[in-house]
Amino acid sequence: MQPQQRDNSYLGTAPVGQLLFKLAVPTISAQIINMLYNIVDRVYIGRMKDVGDLALTGVGVCMPIILIVSAFAALVSGGGAPRASIFMGKGDYKSAEDTMGSCFSLQIIVSVLLMVILLLGGRTFLLSFGASENTIEYAASYLQIYALGTLFVQLTLGMNNYITAQGFTGIGMLTVLIGAICNIILDPIFIFAFGMGVRGAALATILSQGISCTWVVLFLRGKTTLLKLTRDSIRIRPKLALPCIALGMAPFIMQSSESVISVCFNSSLLRYGGDIAVGSMTILTSVMQFALLPLQGLSQGAQPIASYNFGARNADRVRKTFRLLLTVSFLYSATLWVFLMAVPQVFAGIFTPKPEFLSYAARALRIYCGAEFMFGVQISCQMTFIALGKSISSITVAVVRKFILLLPLIYIMPLLSPVIIPDKATAVYCAEPVADLLAVIFTIILFAIQFRKAMQSIETPLSGKQDGAVQGI
Repeated sequence: MQPQQRDNSYLGTAPVGQLLFKLAVPTISAQIINMLYNIVDRVYIGRMKDVGDLALTGVGVCMPIILIVSAFAALVSGGGAPRASIFMGKGDYKSAEDTMGSCFSLQIIVSVLLMVILLLGGRTFLLSFGASENTIEYAASYLQIYALGTLFVQLTLGMNNYITAQGFTGIGMLTVLIGAICNIILDPIFIFAFGMGVRGAALATILSQGISCTWVVLFLRGKTTLLKLTRDSIRIRPKLALPCIALGMAPFIMQSSESVISVCFNSSLLRYGGDIAVGSMTILTSVMQFALLPLQGLSQGAQPIASYNFGARNADRVRKTFRLLLTVSFLYSATLWVFLMAVPQVFAGIFTPKPEFLSYAARALRIYCGAEFMFGVQISCQMTFIALGKSISSITVAVVRKFILLLPLIYIMPLLSPVIIPDKATAVYCAEPVADLLAVIFTIILFAIQFRKAMQSIETPLSGKQDGAVQGI
């Protein structure tokens, strides 16, 4: 491949605002479309005649497992894609390509292991994760089919990161658009026309992911891509793969901790509020995942810019990228918060037509999202840590928010009922906003310290030793 075919130097020269808009819009679109896989399933399932609420709750109990599958994709490629971008910024396309190939092979191995584990122990996991005798059959039926498509899910989510990291955000959007359209078409056919219920929803999802997976692999082996999957590149190289996993630990913890937290929420809510409280949690997480996707897409759009310029030792452009990301993210999260507080029933009503269920979920949504206006700050700092290869800092932020703050609060907050909080189920929902506020304060302090050090490392003239920017990867 000729050098000019591999040129993405525009990441280091084009105006930052123009670049962020160009990269973020397709990425945000891709994130929103990708979430339609699960959102559409839940919308259709919630409207199944007579059993919609129980089926929706059952599928909601599967979410911790689905999040774990996604988290393993992030473990490998969530760290590999930023490292590939940094290598490209340094002009080392061979290392970038080998990084991508190593991660591709690792994801295949991980996918097979996950599929076997889910098929053998899925029902046991679901009972532990909050399924009741009323909902276990719906949950098990969905998971059994979904597990068979683990490879498609892993490769689609993971390898699409490398398409975006090269600046092909439009192609990345097409990846998920193709799958989402297939899912929207197949869902009602399998669920209602064929009478397959939740099994039909799962089958539609994995078939759609399979189509997306095929698209991704064909693109990364085609002529357009800057980094190509070849026989030589897909060999696992520990020297390249292990740092990817280290950096990927942050997004892995972020996503897998969502699974752990979801289990804790479900078990506590089942104890204090019953199936309606667990079902409402399914709606809450669905609304928040969908509503916050633009923030994730915006951060992913900013990642190639920050990573490339960090590798190219252009501190000024890294600073400009972060400031713009922070400003736009905060404005979005604050605007979203206003709507969630004002009309929560509109968001909850997407998933259920039942008045009692709708009323309960709308009230819970307002409590659960009480501090979401600050989430733009949290995700901007956290994703910038990842973009700069600061694995320890990004892992620290993830661990503090979920395991040190939120997890204990799920069990501590009910102790305040009924003296401060009216009932224990409400107290469980209150754990989220309290943890969010404390986490943002911690993240701001840590980021202020580490970001300054990172900028100093690339502003210092190169010595005979290894570049400080590389040492920070």
